[in-house]
Amino acid sequence: MAQKSREKKNRTFRLAFIDDKTHEHLVTLHFTRTTFFVAVVTILVLLCAAIYSIIAFTPVRTFIPGYPDARSKRAAIQNAITIDSLENVIFRWELYSENLRRAVEGEEPVKIDSLIKAKNAATELDMEAIARQDSLLREQVKEEEKFGISGRTQRDLPIEGLHFFTPVTGVISQGYDPAVHPYIDIAAPEGSVVKATLDGTVIFAGWSDEAGHTIQIQHEGDIVSIYKHNEKLLKKAGDKVTAGSPIALVGNTGELTTGDHLHFELWHKGQTVDPTLYIKF
Repeated sequence: MAQKSREKKNRTFRLAFIDDKTHEHLVTLHFTRTTFFVAVVTILVLLCAAIYSIIAFTPVRTFIPGYPDARSKRAAIQNAITIDSLENVIFRWELYSENLRRAVEGEEPVKIDSLIKAKNAATELDMEAIARQDSLLREQVKEEEKFGISGRTQRDLPIEGLHFFTPVTGVISQGYDPAVHPYIDIAAPEGSVVKATLDGTVIFAGWSDEAGHTIQIQHEGDIVSIYKHNEKLLKKAGDKVTAGSPIALVGNTGELTTGDHLHFELWHKGQTVDPTLYIKF
């Protein structure tokens, strides 16, 4: 009885493809229930992986209902600009209502000049505090490196340990895609100041028909940043730049552009990387 049960479990099946006219065996497959189940599961897993890869890494995902297209991205950018304008309008109305209340109650109205001076004074205090902290940090580093025997004058930090400066304030209109779009586009008003993301040296500053006014900067750690479609360049090849210093103005130059924005690329050791992993936009 046990032998019959074992034989039933180890049953082998055969699937044959036979020519109807010649009765020739074209393909013959032998399998058990276990191998058939494993084959079905494997095929389903591979099919799911292929569908996921097609949707995640190709432009096919743009056909999915609800996925943001170029029109919705432009609408988001316009909404962000509108919100910024509305904030300014609200601030002016609040100032107007406050001055109106002060006038009714016989108090002295708030002067815009005083607000600006107070803001500038706060900014100057912040900058002084930052400068003091920076000087103290530099002195501390000098003391730590005074008796160093490595002979190195600088530290080679990994890209994850670097502090990147935001190149321009705006909205990311198109994100990073390693296969289709290995860089990011940042929508910003024309004439906005483009800033160097790290200390470095300008290795190219010129014009190309496709990218317009372009500037490239070589940084330490085998890092290169590229800024394209600028309206005007403020630096030339060979110039030394510091992080946060102005290098160009946002524009819409070149053939491969559809509006005012900054085309920003970040390269590390000869490979493009996603700037949003290291820079806060």
